[in-house]
Parts: sequence; structure tokens; C-alpha cells
Amino acid sequence: MSDAANTPAQDPVDDVVATQDVDAPAAEAPGELVEMAKTIVYALLIALVLRIFIFQPFTIPSSSMRPNLLIGDYVVVSKFSYGFSRHSIPFSPPLFSGRLFAATPKRGDVIVFKTPAEGHKDLIKRLVGLPGDTIQMTNGVLSVNGVALPREAAGLADGDNSACPNRATPARYLETNPDGRQYITYDCGLGPLDTTPVYLVPEGQYFFMGDNRDNSLDSRVAPEAGGVGYVPAENLVGKAETVLASWKEGASLFKPWTWVLNLRWNRFFHSMKSQAPA
Repeated sequence: MSDAANTPAQDPVDDVVATQDVDAPAAEAPGELVEMAKTIVYALLIALVLRIFIFQPFTIPSSSMRPNLLIGDYVVVSKFSYGFSRHSIPFSPPLFSGRLFAATPKRGDVIVFKTPAEGHKDLIKRLVGLPGDTIQMTNGVLSVNGVALPREAAGLADGDNSACPNRATPARYLETNPDGRQYITYDCGLGPLDTTPVYLVPEGQYFFMGDNRDNSLDSRVAPEAGGVGYVPAENLVGKAETVLASWKEGASLFKPWTWVLNLRWNRFFHSMKSQAPA
């Protein structure tokens, strides 16, 4: 009997199955990559929609809004509070002018806006003057429409000398605006912006100031002098709602231990709506 007769016959079906098992991963790989790419694209689109229409986070880089906003605060800004403009979209593309679904901000709101001079730099200040208002500083006291705003001494901010350009200890004042809203401001002593001419806010524009009155280049300073000047309504980005988290100076993305050690635990979910004396 020949050797061929003793050799088991090969099942052609088994060959087909074996071939499919080997080739299946290679055939599925492109499909998995496509699904992964779709997932990433969908996630980016959702993030973009949220950023444009709902909320956007900002990090505070300066002391101009002390004591209410600190360097390292991670602030959530609502994008829908005043409607939408081209500045609601990343890179401010010139797709349209004006605001869609516009709403008027209120005096005392803390607002992120694009600087009129550059058109792309984000700043955050407190709104003190509406269109048609007159604004003036006299010996450190703010007047709106000819009426000096009441302010009550609230002690000294001991240990916060770095907030003042002259390294003085800031005096704290509880200021009440014409709408009855209260917030703490810093006064570092008489400075160049403590007495100003009268500003008449033009139609369709707003007047902003930092709460750290002696360390803020704001609407009191013309853009050509490095300040802000009047801010067009189109440049409003959104209203600061909450300090989501905050890190002390020295925290770094490249130093993971500072993510926890430098946290300001008492500023988690710190609301911007209530500004009472500490």
C-alpha cells in the first residue's frame, strides 16, 4: 500500500477557515482606525461646541483683579450670557459683525473680553460703566454719573504687598455700585490713576476697571498708552461665573507634585456672584 493511502485527506473547508483567521486582524485594522478617528473627531466637535456656546475656562495671569481673582485661578466663563459674536469663536474669524442673541451686561459683572487694540488678547475686568455713563476717579474714589460710590473700609490685606506696584500693604474697601452690588477693591495709596478726567462712555461700548485699582491697565488708560480704553460690545467674550480651582504661584505642568501641593483648597467652586468681605 502506498504512503499516500496512509496520509489523512485535508479538508478544504478547514483551509478556508484557517486562512480567514489569519487575515481577519489585518482586514479589521483599517476599520478600527477609522472608528477611532471618528471618535476623536466627534469629541473635538463636542468640545468646540461647548467652548463656543456654553462655557470656556480661563487662567488668571495677573494681579489686576485682586483680591477677588488670584494669579492661578482657573475661571469658568459662560459664553451665552451676552449672546455671541465672532470673538466667541477661537481665533475670532471675521464671519459676521455685531452680536447674535445680544443681552446687556450689568454693572459689577466680571467679564472676559478681547482687547480693542489687538483684537485677540483676552482680559478679565469688572464692568463699571454702561453706554452713556460718565466715569471719573477722584482721589481713589470712583464716581458713576456724578455720584461717588459708597465704600467702607474693610481693613488691610496684610501679607499681600506683591499686589501693589509700590509694595505697600493694600487697604481693602467694600464698594457698592449704583445697582447695589458689592465687592472688595484694593487701594495701594495715591497713584497716577486715582484722579482722572470725566469719561463719557460711547454708545455700544463699555468701561472696565480692575478691582486692584492701582495695579490695573484698564479703560482709564488709552490703548495707545498700553491700556484698554472703551470696549465695544462685540468684543465681550463671556461672564465669569465660578473659580473652578486655583493653584499658587510655582505650580507647573512639568512638576506633577505641585498639582496637589500648590492647590488652594479654599477656592474650589468659589462663586463670582457673592463678593462679601472675607
